[in-house]
Amino acid sequence: MVLKLYNTLSRTKEEFRPLDAKNVRMYVCGPTVYDYAHIGNARPVIVFDVLYRLLRHLYGDAAVTYVRNITDVEDKINARAAEEGVSIRELTERTAKQYHEDVDALGALAPTHEPRATDYVRAMIAMIEKLIAAGHAYAAEAHVLYDVSSKPDYGKLAKRSLDEMIAGARVEVAPYKKNPMDFVLWKPSDPSQPGWESPWGRGRPGWHIECSAMGEALLGETFDIHGGGIDLVFPHHENEIAQSEGAHSNHPLAKIWLHNGFLQVEGEKMSKSLGNFVTIRELLKTNRFGGWLWPGPVLRYAMLSTHYRHPIDWTVAKLEESAIALDGFRVFSDDDDEALPSPEIIDALKDDLNTPKAITILHELANESRMNPVQQPGSYAAVLRASCDFLGLNVREVDLKKQLRSARTDIDEASVESRIVARNAARKAKKFKEADHIRDELAAKGIVLKDSPTGTTWEVKR
Repeated sequence: MVLKLYNTLSRTKEEFRPLDAKNVRMYVCGPTVYDYAHIGNARPVIVFDVLYRLLRHLYGDAAVTYVRNITDVEDKINARAAEEGVSIRELTERTAKQYHEDVDALGALAPTHEPRATDYVRAMIAMIEKLIAAGHAYAAEAHVLYDVSSKPDYGKLAKRSLDEMIAGARVEVAPYKKNPMDFVLWKPSDPSQPGWESPWGRGRPGWHIECSAMGEALLGETFDIHGGGIDLVFPHHENEIAQSEGAHSNHPLAKIWLHNGFLQVEGEKMSKSLGNFVTIRELLKTNRFGGWLWPGPVLRYAMLSTHYRHPIDWTVAKLEESAIALDGFRVFSDDDDEALPSPEIIDALKDDLNTPKAITILHELANESRMNPVQQPGSYAAVLRASCDFLGLNVREVDLKKQLRSARTDIDEASVESRIVARNAARKAKKFKEADHIRDELAAKGIVLKDSPTGTTWEVKR
């Protein structure tokens, strides 16, 4: 089966044919580092990590180059640094570190390159100069703007005409613009803002030019795949296309444009004003969302259970289901028998990253493992472990019983163990009424005892 991916540009699922099978190239828009990444930011991280793993499997680790940038010059960064009274460098270093810790917990592989915008400002200035020379950009009042009227097919990614975009967009009204939709390539900086010397005075780049310049520098004028969230189709990716094609004699920026769908929380759009704004860090480190600490593999599984192009509703129930499923897989992760991931899972991913089907296959392997418990190389259990690892699901990190215990701050584990000792002593002395009283007392707290020939264990029922 060949790899097929849905191309936003053509609105069709296309067979993927790399420009060079020995040098497969992918660019994905990364974070603007001024705050903790929210759970919506996690979706492209996980989606394109799965694609990266699949491409490496198909073409070889050394044949795939994955670039995910860091935006470290942007007006939100400037405002946050001023608000906190820290330097821009201090803020971006701290938040970039937080971002890396969070995406590592999600099981994401490091990209081949992770360029920072501030390291490529000279490349951005050079691209802007090319755009001016080609008649696609103009300088006005210390700004440089892209002239959208110079590109007849502007809007081809969003599938909207210029008039439709003008009618539906929030655009900055400025007297120096030729057209309301013209967007900033370069803007002036005052002494309090980061700035670089340029032919148009001291200033800083616009957001869109950053990705065009970094993509060209690390992947060339045209590369295989450009990815990101659906919210980036317009204006960011539309503007990237205009810039890059304008600077490169209409050579396409990317062959295939991939976009993951929107994320909402408990049926509503995520918003700080609604109080449902959830960061990756909060899910991993606090019990604010549903009363649990959610391990990274649980977050990843929950993301992969919905196809990447579909909207996803991020709910406590979805995470609970994910935790239970992964805890069930954990039974088969105790040894390191050698195996390859299931070919059926590879085929599912080749069909436009059909991760829900891949997860269904994981459950089928788990069921087969229960019916065929003999552990050996190539067994169902070994293939299940290898398949989970291929999908970036480290099931060894998921212990549902421990997770349930940690979520109950009212439970003293030492006290529970002490009561179990007292119950066992009562049973041994044939004081069954006393033993039953201890069992019922613990059950009233949601603690269930399980007796076996090897002793008594306990777990928390949610």
